[in-house]
Amino acid sequence: MASSDSLEDVKSRGILWSFGVLVLITSLALVFLGAWWGSEPEQFSIQDEALERAKLTKTTEIPLGYTYTNTLAHIGEVLLHKSGGYITNDVAPPGVFLDNISSFEYGALIMLRDATTALRNHFSRDQSQSDEDPDLKEAEPHFYYENDSWALPSTEAEYQKGIDSLHKYMTRLQTYGGKVKRAQFYSRADNLWQYTEVVIKRLGNLSTRLSASTSGAELIPGLEVIEPNVAIRNAKVAPLGQTPWLLIDDIFYEARGSSWALLHILKAVKYDFHDILLDKRAMNTVDIMIKALENALSPVLSPMILSGSGYGLTANYSLTMATYIARANAAALDLRDIMNRG
Repeated sequence: MASSDSLEDVKSRGILWSFGVLVLITSLALVFLGAWWGSEPEQFSIQDEALERAKLTKTTEIPLGYTYTNTLAHIGEVLLHKSGGYITNDVAPPGVFLDNISSFEYGALIMLRDATTALRNHFSRDQSQSDEDPDLKEAEPHFYYENDSWALPSTEAEYQKGIDSLHKYMTRLQTYGGKVKRAQFYSRADNLWQYTEVVIKRLGNLSTRLSASTSGAELIPGLEVIEPNVAIRNAKVAPLGQTPWLLIDDIFYEARGSSWALLHILKAVKYDFHDILLDKRAMNTVDIMIKALENALSPVLSPMILSGSGYGLTANYSLTMATYIARANAAALDLRDIMNRG
């Protein structure tokens, strides 16, 4: 009887040990997989990617606007096909736990949407009465599809349709004739000014939200400083309080994603708006924006986003990021003024 009980006890322990080992191996696999999937995409060369795409059409001709449009398409492709693919709409581990890379994707997506809208409404149109390009008319709405849909139609499927429409527009920039209408791209100062207006608002919003990571006086959106615990009289907008501790890393990585996408877009703007930037003596201004965004994308050395006080013992990553974003925003303000001059 005793030997029988002992045998059953050994079997039970064996089952528990096997289950424990399985759980441990699964947990380690999810951790390593999550670390790989959660890594940020690398920067890419806009000229090299444009040449690679041009080779697929059996031509090396890179017309005006081709590099800018291909940069937008490639940003979308990177979001869909980076390590782990598109994460935001994942409903299973480890993707469902990777909120940092999801915030990165959202920041990059916002910049992609703005740049695609500018292409449709400004860069591809000669004047306000001009007809809009049919492929861009098709591309833009697909990028505005909800970013977390896993059911049919999925987010990935809709964004891929937008990328395909951008590729069709690029093909018409290269080859046209007969029934194929020529695609247009106008690298004018007024077009760039209109897009820069949007960039200024995006960067200003990010800088304000990043700066709200520290405690102290609250800020209302107009940047008026008010004393803590004092009611806001006659205010038409709610104050911007300190960012909750659990949201600090999300805002930080959203800014990282926005910086990553905007960095490549600005390099494409520098390429396709080269003549007007030289004529307006604005090339250095764009370079300042690019350098600030490159600094914003410096490697993160800490395993977590530090959020020390302004003059405390630990660093505050959000304030550091806000500094770079604010510098890029200041250069964007200069670029807008330069493009707006006669």
